[in-house]
Parts: sequence; structure tokens; C-alpha cells
Amino acid sequence: MNESFTLKNFYFYLIVIAFLTVAVFPYNPVLGTIGVIAWVLTASYAYRSVKKYNGIVNDQFNNLHKDFEKITERTIFSMPFPLVVTDREGTIVWHNSLFGELFDAEILKGKSLPAYIEDLADEETGLKAVENGTEVEIKEQPYRAYNSVVDFQKNGKEDVLSLFYFVDHSQYRHMERLYEDEGGVVLVVEVDNFDEVVDGAPTSKKPLLIAEIDHRINEYFRSQNALVRKFQEDMYLVVLRKVDILPIVEQKFDILDKIREIDVENTVSVTISAGVSRPGLSFIEAYKEADTCLDVALGRGGDQVVLKNDETYTYFGGKSKAVEKRNKVKARVLGIALRQLIDKSNRVFVMGHKNADMDAIGAAVGVMRAVLNQNKEGYIVLDDVNPSIEVLIKVMKREEPELFKRIVSGEYAEEAIRQGDLVILVDNHKPSFTEYPPLLERTSNVVVIDHHRRGSEFVADPVLSYVEPYASSTCELITEMLTYMYDDTELTNFEANALMSGVVVDTKNFTFKTGVRTFEAASVLKRAGADMSQVRYFFEDDYDTIVSRAEVVHNARIIFDNIAISRLEEDMPNSVLVSAQAADELLGIHGIKASFVLTKKKEVIHISARSFGDISVQLILEQLGGGHLNMAGAQVKSDDMDAVEKQLTDAIADYLEKDKGEKEQ
Repeated sequence: MNESFTLKNFYFYLIVIAFLTVAVFPYNPVLGTIGVIAWVLTASYAYRSVKKYNGIVNDQFNNLHKDFEKITERTIFSMPFPLVVTDREGTIVWHNSLFGELFDAEILKGKSLPAYIEDLADEETGLKAVENGTEVEIKEQPYRAYNSVVDFQKNGKEDVLSLFYFVDHSQYRHMERLYEDEGGVVLVVEVDNFDEVVDGAPTSKKPLLIAEIDHRINEYFRSQNALVRKFQEDMYLVVLRKVDILPIVEQKFDILDKIREIDVENTVSVTISAGVSRPGLSFIEAYKEADTCLDVALGRGGDQVVLKNDETYTYFGGKSKAVEKRNKVKARVLGIALRQLIDKSNRVFVMGHKNADMDAIGAAVGVMRAVLNQNKEGYIVLDDVNPSIEVLIKVMKREEPELFKRIVSGEYAEEAIRQGDLVILVDNHKPSFTEYPPLLERTSNVVVIDHHRRGSEFVADPVLSYVEPYASSTCELITEMLTYMYDDTELTNFEANALMSGVVVDTKNFTFKTGVRTFEAASVLKRAGADMSQVRYFFEDDYDTIVSRAEVVHNARIIFDNIAISRLEEDMPNSVLVSAQAADELLGIHGIKASFVLTKKKEVIHISARSFGDISVQLILEQLGGGHLNMAGAQVKSDDMDAVEKQLTDAIADYLEKDKGEKEQ
């Protein structure tokens, strides 16, 4: 109690009596005397009353204080939580029995609390100050820690005592895990080549083949307590809990292998792709996310599963070569859609990737033909002319001066572009790899045309996306689209040569990753006036380039029995081109299944990789920033080539180890 009862509480009465006594005394001494006596009696009574009342109040307060101390003492000793008191350094001064039981000890006085609970250790002060509710681990069990610090005087010096108590958090953690495990996961599964597989099977076996596909998909997922529903002839919706999909993830979605093993006299192997959502989403959100993941899987060539993590994707499978699809409906539909988009745009900006190659510049030239056919204003965004396209650009300047004037820098394009203009990305779908990334932020109308397997980085909400990893090159896709956009493509000889050069460079002179549609596109270009002698002229190298390439091949070393790796130490203007050519030549060595060449340009280490398809160089280089199944490139910001080569070697070893493990299963 902060205030006592005092005479001040009677001041009013005493003053009134004194005033009346003084006023009456001159007129009537008898009444005045009586007033003096009354004042004395009142003051005496007030004094005794104050003393008595304060005594009673003090007794009550002291008794309450003692009772409170007893209650507090009993409460602390009977608290159902482990409780400990430490000094400033964390030395245990006192603890209750529950705290001792945590460590199988009766007395821990004098011991260091951080020695028993590492989460409370601090290198400087010895004992870490924690916020109330902070989670700590005691004997591998989660607890919430609560802390109260008391300052006091001891032997004339300031001292500190810290009271800690810990609330068992394991039940909450169990409920949290249970909630997460019960979260719904949605899969959208598609048979990649349903029409081709069914068409390639004997007529009498087609129903059996379809039934076998249904049976294997249903049996596989229902064995994991999943709900499976077929909603199209080649698509399935699967819903299951997170806890049920974990065994499937551990088995690395071996459903891919089980489906590929189907043999009902079908001439084409059955493959499926699937997209998997994260748990914890609403079913509508989960379906949309799974469908997006399926698009990524199909964009990477199919025969794989793509699982969405918080910000990235996890890939399973993806080691099969993309199967060429004979259905050209998609090319026709997208070609017509592209023509309509060009019509609706005021201007069109065509952009490839950094360090543009023949496929990128050839595809850009092909798209410009479509723009000119629609009588629209168009530009090719190109900042630097690197040695790999230098000859082609010189020929363009000589033979197509008007087209050459349409080549502009990224800065010019950024100033000129307006909202509503169209940007067309060719031979690339990653914003960070484009010739001038800021250009994508200036318009919402972006078209992507690419033949590389789709990676986790992709243009946000493109108005049109044509990513076909089965194609040999982007120039093949552009040529095919032009044939559906116009009865007469109106390609000039130079434009036909530019497109043909893109096909030639990515197919290694039609010896690598070619399909029926590759040769069909080549025949279209040949009829349009493509001259192979002129195309060959685009690829002529100078003496220094040939010598440097030979040196890289000579210095190559073989790792893991069938993988060649080499380096181009010299920083040359065309070092990236030389390393890519050297990677091609290394792949021609007998017994070599994959090749990697590193070269340094400015503060970036470029890696060129090639393979015959048995080894997925994309999966290897995705760990460093990957590219394509057979032809991949990576750019690592570093000036230490030894460190990057070590990273590359580790990535190769990791890939081979995983591949070996999957084959043994």
C-alpha cells in the first residue's frame, strides 16, 4: 500500500473549529473556552484514530505480503515447467526438480546453463538473452524459452539474476507436422505421345494398350492412397496427401520407368509427364500450379516430373531424348496467332540471347520477314556483333542494307518501345539471358519461340509461347511457322541462307538431332533460294581461330572414362565461339559421350557442353545455370577458372552417381 491515513484527513474539521473558537471568544469567553476544549478533544481523537487505522492496515498488508510470498514460493516450486535461475554469466543458482530431470541429474547448481542448452550460449557474454517464446532444443526436443531478468544490489554492487522456464513444444510441433503431412497435393499427369503411341500399335492391340496405360497409372497412385481421375483421353488428375507423396519422391517417380516399360506390340515407347503442386494451397491454386509445372515438364521435352518448391523447381527424369511429334497443328495455330499479334502491334522488337549465335540471329531474320510481310515497323535488338555472326552481319550489310538498318542497340530499343509494342524472344526463354533484359519490362506483350528445354526461369505471362525441345533449332520452328503464316513466305536469298545457317549450326551439318521436320524445313529454305556454299561461307574461320581450337582439343583430358574436359586460357574476342567449336570436335573423339570446354571472358567463366544424348549435359549444367539436353551452356560469374572447373567436375560426378543409382534400382 503506497499511502497511509494521516491527520491531513482531519484538517478541514480542525480548521473550522479553530476559526469558530477564535471568532466567538471575544464576545463570549465561556463559549470560546468550550470551543478550545472541543478542538483539543477533536485533535486527540483524530490522532488516535489515524494511529489505530494505520496499525490495522499495516498488519493486513504485512500478512498479505507474507501470504503472497508463500503463494509465490509454492507456485514456483510446484510449476509444471522446467525452471532455472542463473547469474549474469549463466551459472545455475537454483533450479526445480523438473529441470534436473531433463538432464538426469538431481543437482545442477554451479553448472553453466549454456553447456546444457546450446541455443542459450553466447560467445561474448556466455548467456544469450532471448525473446520470450524463442524455440530452443533440449535433449533433441523443442521447447519455448521464457526469460525474466531481475536487477538487485549485492554487497553494494549491482548484480543480475535471470529466471528461465521452458514449455514443451513437441506436441505443437507434432500437430504442425501432422497438419503439413495431411496437406493436399495435386498432380496433373499427361501421356506425352498418346496419339503417336496408339497410332503405332496394331489395330487389335490399341484397346489393350490404352487399358494398360490406364491400369499402370491408376495402380501406381492408388497404391499410395491417391484419388485418380481421367478427365481426357491422355490426361489424369491425381489428389493425395503430402505424407503419401513422400515415398513417391524418394523413389524419384519411378512411374516414369514403369510406363516406359509398357509393351503391347507398340512401336513407340509410352512416356508421361506430370506437374506437382506444393502442399498447403487451395485445390484451385494447387491445380493451377500443377498445370504450370506440367507445362514446364513438356517444355523440357517430356518424360519427366516437375515439382514446385517455394521459389524453384525440382526435376525428375528428363534424360530421354525429346520425341519428334508428327502433328503440325500446333505450328499452324501458333503461326496464325503470331501473325495476328504482329498485326495488332505498332512496332515489333526481335531479340535473341547474349552472345548471339547463328540460330538466334537467323531466327531473328526469319521473324523480321513475317513483320515486313505484315507491313509493320520492326527492329532486331543486337548490342554486340561477336565473331560467330560477324560474317553473316557483313553479308547482311552488303546484300540487305534496309534490313541491316533495322539492327538497333538495347538502349535505343528501350527508349523507342511503347506499351502495346510487341517483343519476340527467339532461341531463348530466360529473361536474364536476353540481349537486353530491361526491354521486357517496357511491355506486357512478349512472345517466346525457343527449342531449348524449359528451365525454372521463364518469361512471366507471355502472350504466346512456342517452346519445342524436339526441334533441331529455332530456325526450324520459324521456317515451319512461316509456311503456315503465308502461302508465299517471300524469303529473300539472304534470309533463306540466314535461317539455313541456324539449322546447320545446331544440327552439326544435319548429322545431329535431326528429324523429318528438320529436312522439311531445309527443303522449304532450299526452294526459297538457300545456297549451301554461301551458308558455308558464314562459318569460315581465320587462322588464329583454327589454331586456338586445335590447342583446346590437344589439351583436353578424359574424366570418368568417357567425358572430355578442356579449357581455353586465352581471353580472345571470339573465345566463346572457339570453346563451342572445340566442344563439338571433342565429341568426335571415339568413346567420348560428352564434352565440356571452359573459357573466361571478362569476369565470367563460360562453359560449352555437348553430348550425344546418353548424358544430359543440361541436368549437369543446371547446377551452374544450364541449357539443352545435348547442347548446353552456362555462365558463372567468377574469375577463378580452377574453382569453376572443380564445380563442374563435382556436378558431373553427382549426375553420374545419381544416374548409376537409378539404373541399379
